[in-house]
Amino acid sequence: MAKTYEDDDAGAGAPGEQPLWVEQPAERRRMPDTVRRSAVRAVLIVAVTLTVATITFFLTVTGSWLALPLSLVAIAGTVVATWGVLDVLITRQTWNQRYGVVSEPSSTARDRRRERRRVRREARAAPGAPVRQPERIPGRGEAAGIWPPPSGTGRG
Repeated sequence: MAKTYEDDDAGAGAPGEQPLWVEQPAERRRMPDTVRRSAVRAVLIVAVTLTVATITFFLTVTGSWLALPLSLVAIAGTVVATWGVLDVLITRQTWNQRYGVVSEPSSTARDRRRERRRVRREARAAPGAPVRQPERIPGRGEAAGIWPPPSGTGRG
């Protein structure tokens, strides 16, 4: 009687043998459910549209009367397939805008913060040196020169 794979007691654990299945980590994260749903829908619509277009072509070549109605169906399918692909792009963009924001300071912001900290440390370390305030982005109203409001306006 010949030895089969099921009868093999050693299996993948035997020394010198490579296992049958090796798990590899995914390179990209899984798509969100809403995006995946719209992508599957788009792929199915495009597949059906391509099938109808192919059948329409062959019916046209053979001169069948079904070529005209199927041509209209293929044109409508092309419009629907375009909508399906756009739906994937819009759904993906919407999902990224709602849930995909990663709040990390840019390298430029990080470098500026590091520079300001270094200037403050040096100012504290040097006794009697004038404290130089780092440049900053003007707040609301400051750039136009209307903040703080002049006295007597009732706002301050």
